[in-house]
Amino acid sequence: MKPYARSERVSGHIQKVLSEILKKNIKDPRLEMATITSVKMSRDLKTARIYFTTSGGRNSSKKAAEGFNSARGYVKRTLAQQLGLRYMPELKFFYDESFEYGSHIDEVLKSIKTDNG
Repeated sequence: MKPYARSERVSGHIQKVLSEILKKNIKDPRLEMATITSVKMSRDLKTARIYFTTSGGRNSSKKAAEGFNSARGYVKRTLAQQLGLRYMPELKFFYDESFEYGSHIDEVLKSIKTDNG
């Protein structure tokens, strides 16, 4: 079995800490319904691609992206305090479209089933 790469361990830790920060510390209304779905670290640990989803769809996701970008400095400082890394990675936030895509596929499958059923 392949052991986890350091980047995978760090990304899991960032996701856990960032979720706690969102839940407890950030009061931005644009981020109230945001959920961190995954964090992908570059191998050199210099960039963290943070994926999030919201319950409000596209419009809500744009507002959440703005909220994340405005809170980036605070989030980075808070993460740095809790992670203890030598270098804090650059944080980049992206809307995770996989849930919308999965929901769309589910609807298509249901419509096919009712058409044939």
